[in-house]
Amino acid sequence: MPPVLELTHATVLRGGTPVLHDLSLRIEQGEHTAILGPNGAGKTSLMRVLTLDDRPRARDVDGPPPLRLLGRHTWDLTELRARFAVVTGDLDQRFGLEMSGGRVPGIDVATSGLLGSHGVFFHHDVTPEMRQQGLDALARVDAGHLAAKPLNQMSTGERRRVLIARALVTRPEVLLLDEPTTGLDFVARQQFMESVGRLAREGTTILIVTHHIEEVIPETRRVVLLANGRIAFDGPPAVALTPERLGAVYGARLEVEKSGGYYHVRMKA
Repeated sequence: MPPVLELTHATVLRGGTPVLHDLSLRIEQGEHTAILGPNGAGKTSLMRVLTLDDRPRARDVDGPPPLRLLGRHTWDLTELRARFAVVTGDLDQRFGLEMSGGRVPGIDVATSGLLGSHGVFFHHDVTPEMRQQGLDALARVDAGHLAAKPLNQMSTGERRRVLIARALVTRPEVLLLDEPTTGLDFVARQQFMESVGRLAREGTTILIVTHHIEEVIPETRRVVLLANGRIAFDGPPAVALTPERLGAVYGARLEVEKSGGYYHVRMKA
């Protein structure tokens, strides 16, 4: 199977200044990975590359493009999203604003992933089989009870689950999550991350881009630490998530604890 992701000596410029510097990264299928770093580390720039919003520069201008997703340099975006699904906080906000004030029910949100739209509209031909796929996707993230609930009546955590169901409805090989628990309280965060862990165990490759160490699920095999647009460390969680390595990246004296398979960090007194 081709790797989920291959970046080869990729550079991204903003206003002529590099925000990602000669970045090389290869992630295999089933290699659940957290990409972690403080604000300004380059996470947003990396997300824009992975969502094809930005095109990175290659070191060798005559060589192949520096980015491959699932083994390919070029994609039709609709085809790619069916296999390499993305859920961001921005999608959460846009869905709520664009869908008639958020009155769309959960089943329509989930089913719309099959249509490449932000909802189910009168011109869409939706079959019972497609509706069942939407219900199955909701069930995978413990959101079956939200099928009839309007988006604008859901909590942030419920909305996030429904949007992940939308991403999962095509049975993608990869799920890319950007700061997935932003806005959730600690109970909703734990429940949400447990759902993500179950998806990982079921075979979906999980990539999480975050600055929250608590979002590193127990199924994570690899942590990539970003700092100043470069990879500061790349290795197993137990080696990456130490006070010394995290302290060097975040510029602070830290203490790290692990309980229930999750890591927690606090400032050192």
